[in-house]
Amino acid sequence: MNSIEVCLTPDLIHQHELAGKIVVVVDIFRATSCIVTGLANGVAAIKPVGEIDEALELGKQGYAMAGERGGKKVDGFDMGNSPFEYMGKELVGKKVAISTTNGSKAILKSDGAQEILVGAFLNLKATVGYLLDASRSIVILCAGWKGTVNIEDTLYAGALIDELAEEMETSGDSAVLAHQLFVGNHENTEAIAGESSHAKRLAGFGVEKDLVFCMTENEYNIVVKLEGDHLVS
Repeated sequence: MNSIEVCLTPDLIHQHELAGKIVVVVDIFRATSCIVTGLANGVAAIKPVGEIDEALELGKQGYAMAGERGGKKVDGFDMGNSPFEYMGKELVGKKVAISTTNGSKAILKSDGAQEILVGAFLNLKATVGYLLDASRSIVILCAGWKGTVNIEDTLYAGALIDELAEEMETSGDSAVLAHQLFVGNHENTEAIAGESSHAKRLAGFGVEKDLVFCMTENEYNIVVKLEGDHLVS
């Protein structure tokens, strides 16, 4: 039987063997929610980059530049890290370069996996369907916050495990913890996610509507996958 592991922070990814497995990267507040939203609304492709300078160089090539540092939009970028900024008609058919504090770097750290997917509550069911069809072992990589664990990404990991539990087995205590977090809070995931330090930090920037949207399940029926060095639907 294929297994599901959970890496609670990218700083621990070295403890997981990625070869032959599918990595699902999650950064609920807000990078992976933005990526899913953008591709669902007509963005052609999204390239995750680690540094601001890389995004600026891609901007010179016609990419829209998106991202944040510490939750705030980077000076000179076209967009910050709100999913609502990814819904504009001006982005349809365009490529986007994204550089964020946690999410884009977690995607880059997944190098070595058989496949890399981007997950969010927004496309949970579609991701589940793809994983069931793929029939491979999975590592869910939570972006966390600057190397620390956070509630919202761990909660998503638990939700994904819950959907796959009949077909796959959990491997490691992190997976058990994530699953139990979800099981104990599945009737009110928005409330428990709102208790996270990351949510409270972002609420100070007046982006409460972002946080509510990012906890919405199955808004989009798309799977997001890294093809080469670009994320596509």
